[in-house]
Amino acid sequence: MSLAAGEADAFRWLFGFVKPHGSRLTAVLGLSATASGLVLLQPYLTKLIIDDGLLAKDVSALVFYALLLLGAGFLGTAISGLNRLTHTKLSGLVLFALREAVYRHVQTLSPAFLGKMRTGDVLSRIDGDVAELQRFSVDGLLAFVNGVLALCGAVALMLWLSWQLSLLAVLLLPAEFLFLRFIRPLVADRTRALRERSADLSSFLVETLGAMKFIQSVGAETREARRLGALGHAFVADLMRLQVVEFFAAAVPGMLTSASRAVVFLVGGYWFIQGQMPLGSVIAFSTYLGMAVGPVQTLLGLYVGLQRMRVSLTRVKVLTEAAPDIDLPDQARALPADGRGEIRIEGVSFHYPGDEERVLNDVDIVLPGGAKIGVGGASGAGKTTLIDLLQRHYDPTAGRITLDGLDLRDIDLTDLRRRVAVVAQDVVLFRGTIADNIRYAHPDATDAELRDAAERAQIAGFIETQPQSYDTPIGERGARLSGGQRQRLAIARALLQRPLVLILDEATSAVDRPAEALLMDEIDHLFGGCTRIVISHREDLIANSEILVRVDAGRMTVEKLLK
Repeated sequence: MSLAAGEADAFRWLFGFVKPHGSRLTAVLGLSATASGLVLLQPYLTKLIIDDGLLAKDVSALVFYALLLLGAGFLGTAISGLNRLTHTKLSGLVLFALREAVYRHVQTLSPAFLGKMRTGDVLSRIDGDVAELQRFSVDGLLAFVNGVLALCGAVALMLWLSWQLSLLAVLLLPAEFLFLRFIRPLVADRTRALRERSADLSSFLVETLGAMKFIQSVGAETREARRLGALGHAFVADLMRLQVVEFFAAAVPGMLTSASRAVVFLVGGYWFIQGQMPLGSVIAFSTYLGMAVGPVQTLLGLYVGLQRMRVSLTRVKVLTEAAPDIDLPDQARALPADGRGEIRIEGVSFHYPGDEERVLNDVDIVLPGGAKIGVGGASGAGKTTLIDLLQRHYDPTAGRITLDGLDLRDIDLTDLRRRVAVVAQDVVLFRGTIADNIRYAHPDATDAELRDAAERAQIAGFIETQPQSYDTPIGERGARLSGGQRQRLAIARALLQRPLVLILDEATSAVDRPAEALLMDEIDHLFGGCTRIVISHREDLIANSEILVRVDAGRMTVEKLLK
């Protein structure tokens, strides 16, 4: 859905995150209105001090109105402080609710969709664009309400003091609105370009920081630094273009408003000299005019800010309106606790979304529960696709896959992915402790279960030599660990997962051949009760499998069956 076609729906979606905080929003609006009222009261009290106190030489009136002015100032300050705290809490709650909702939806999207977008671009939308939406939906809304209240109050008091001067003050407003209508598309274009440059920078940093060791190993530091410099210059150039447009968007209305204030001062001052208007009224009117200018500028600024927000809303909706490639069942079923891990692939064909070329074509095969299955084939033959289908990142284009007699599409997705564990060539580890990473797939595991998994994966000895044992940080992506240590942590994590099916996707590539043979024997021993699928392009690694499956040109055929 484009924003132009469904802008109302997009705005309803956005403000749906504000609605649950209605009571807090009402409190902020009430405090803002009270603070604005106290601010509006002060110029009128100044008028009374001048006209009824100073010029009338009435000391008691002077003291009385001065004390009222002091009290209004103190009370307004206290209310403004309370309002600021409440407003900050509301803004934070809405921001993280928005960000979490977008992130949760991104979690449902397929690897193919996310593979089409740069990681930095996705990050830019979840971070910068979502923050822009929050600023508009909360800060912008409150600024609008406060601006309207302050403007209405100031204009009402200006009209009460002198409707003639009030008429002079608004003569140039139509010119301001015409100018803003002209500049609005320029703001949107410049904002969109700046967002793209921000995404370019984020993508560059995400890509190169994760590959810094390789960049250093080939002596490419200077080249990559130059790339960053070029991206930075492009960002600054677009930033300056946006700043110029936004400067004129604020400066031209400001100049027109200043011109109207100058006219008011000339006319009001002349009337005072002629004795047609009291001095206190002239001063109070000029003060209210100044107070009206602020809200006018705020409202005009919001008009321009709306264009920036619409750009961000368009970018975020690309993520939130992307449909997952799988449908969740209305009534999901759990896998049986005593399952054996039998997999049946029945008439399965598959092609990736947007690509009509079939990766798998009419596959019929049975993988018995508890067996060791070797899957071989050339790169691109469809071996990785099998993993994606077994974990339901995608559903077959035709046919079905069952696990212990249940169609994968009927199984609770979380339960399915917990019971089908994958140990891949590139082990995924997160910044945190050793214990955090072993527990990642089973966060409720006890300390005893954690230590037992580490012992069985033969990584406990290494862990206990570390300064903080299981609480030792492992660095970004496990940077402090060797390849073999990372793989043994992955095995310990899979043990805690208690899978029905264990998929080893080139999982032993980080160790040498003798260590690899020992590791595979250990895996057979540790996971002997579940179905093991060993995916490799090396024949020697899958040669002793009970079942050997060959993947070639979209077909899966059983080449041998060991008794």
